[in-house]
Amino acid sequence: MNKQYTVIGLGRFGGSICKALSEAGMEVLAIDINEERVNEFSNIATHAVIADTTDENVLKSLGIRNFEHVIVAIGDNLQASILTTLLLKELGVKKITVKAQNDYHEKVLQKIGADRIIHPERDMGIRIAHQVVSSSIKDYLELSEEYSMVELVATAKMDHQTLANLDIRAKFGCNVVAIRRKEEIIVSPKADLKIEKGDILIVIGGDKDINLLEKQMLADS
Repeated sequence: MNKQYTVIGLGRFGGSICKALSEAGMEVLAIDINEERVNEFSNIATHAVIADTTDENVLKSLGIRNFEHVIVAIGDNLQASILTTLLLKELGVKKITVKAQNDYHEKVLQKIGADRIIHPERDMGIRIAHQVVSSSIKDYLELSEEYSMVELVATAKMDHQTLANLDIRAKFGCNVVAIRRKEEIIVSPKADLKIEKGDILIVIGGDKDINLLEKQMLADS
């Protein structure tokens, strides 16, 4: 049985989530106060309704507490975003993800119990910045304030060396969880696997450890 999601706010961010979930075969209830936006998603989402989610009775009538995960993607009305999140929490929704506009908005959302808070513009900015400043970083995903997952490009220093010889975990405290080699994805690579120049190493570790790994092992001489 597919999971049931609700997406509140069908702007650029919420709309893209709604489309992705629907394409993945999930049941999606799409909600927006704007009739034009709702009509746009009427043939994409499982159900699309015009509703004011700052009204508790409206949320109850939609059976919102029965949905496993609600994503609040209201982008242009902080008050509506905060009040909607608060009502969802009071109604007992299991998981609530909210788009934050700024740091103040995030602090309020944390206090009222949002399970996950997303800063789309800030997060994308961080990812692009890491790619720009380092030729070794293919992609970057922040997991917490101290830990990240990165895609690192193997250079000549790593060519034909096995993971056992490199001993990345012991030397740098980082874990190579997968390797992308052309069209192939090698998950949980074995210690005797030889790295090839140009391989994409998917690494999880502390930010300081990843920086050290990049400086010592990935920079071409």
